[in-house]
Amino acid sequence: MKIGLVGFAGSGKTTVFNTMTGLDVPVGYGGELRIGTVRVPDQRIDQLSSIFSPKKTTYAEMSFCDVPGEHGGGRTGLSPKGLQQIREQEALCLVLRDFPSSTSDRDADPLGDLEAFHTECILADLGIVEKRLERAKKERAEPREIEAFERMLVTLEEIQPIRSIPEAELDRELLSGYGLLSDRPLLVAVNRDEDRASDPLPPELEVRIEELGAAGLALSASVEAAISEMDPDDQTAFLEDMGLTESALDRFVRTAYGLLDLIAFFTVGEDEVRAWTIRRGTAARQAAGRIHSDLERGFIRAEVTPYETFMEFGSEAAARDAGKLQVEGKDYVVQDGDIMHIRFNV
Repeated sequence: MKIGLVGFAGSGKTTVFNTMTGLDVPVGYGGELRIGTVRVPDQRIDQLSSIFSPKKTTYAEMSFCDVPGEHGGGRTGLSPKGLQQIREQEALCLVLRDFPSSTSDRDADPLGDLEAFHTECILADLGIVEKRLERAKKERAEPREIEAFERMLVTLEEIQPIRSIPEAELDRELLSGYGLLSDRPLLVAVNRDEDRASDPLPPELEVRIEELGAAGLALSASVEAAISEMDPDDQTAFLEDMGLTESALDRFVRTAYGLLDLIAFFTVGEDEVRAWTIRRGTAARQAAGRIHSDLERGFIRAEVTPYETFMEFGSEAAARDAGKLQVEGKDYVVQDGDIMHIRFNV
């Protein structure tokens, strides 16, 4: 999963990126796109690893891309280069400045910045949709494609994001390759100073985020940077002193998983305990393909033990003896936390 951190220059976006990834890239306006990979925290993997004591423990991963902000520190239009870099992301995290800044000539205005970014995405998508619709009509394209682009055109002209169109009303397979920004899952991160790190989002901002079909959270990049440098034993006490129950990375991952409708399944053994990320609704055969293409090609069956069942009985053998191990075929829909063994033949 690749999430692009975007936002106007001066939002603290690169500081958020450094905090999430543990990297130390220079902050400031401009620069090149940078990528960092972090492991997804998951207490279930911790528990399974402590039980199996494997040679290797592999967590699910999430990639963050620090997309350079536009120069100037204001709400300038996104450049063609900036738009292209944003289109390459699977999901977007818009970082909004909500702290005083000596490098900006305007006060912090998270709601205004959100509206400005939303407008930029609408205008960028309108250009693509209008152009494709005009060409599709001239080329007498399939009616379903024309209908899809007409539906999107109406939505964009109403200043609504494409993501607001329900799945049942838009065949998104037709959108592949167009990089429509307002159809990307959107997470809005409000970056604050330390004194307000634990404050909830303002009601008007929270309402607007919901209207845009996005998810939101508040964080303080400076606080998170301090947490990342602490020993694990000291982090909990520090968070409590700040009025927080968990780090921004944990909250970010949980929110992003929900936004993208992602789940994790596990493979376990003495060699490795590993988490695999898939979209909710994925069938067993396709999930096996995440592990290796041979498993998908030669899939026979999946032996499944839900995580809660495993923890209840203490082992897969005990779960099997109790009749709780599930033997599933290729069409079984994998559930979050399933421990799976794939039987295959190629």
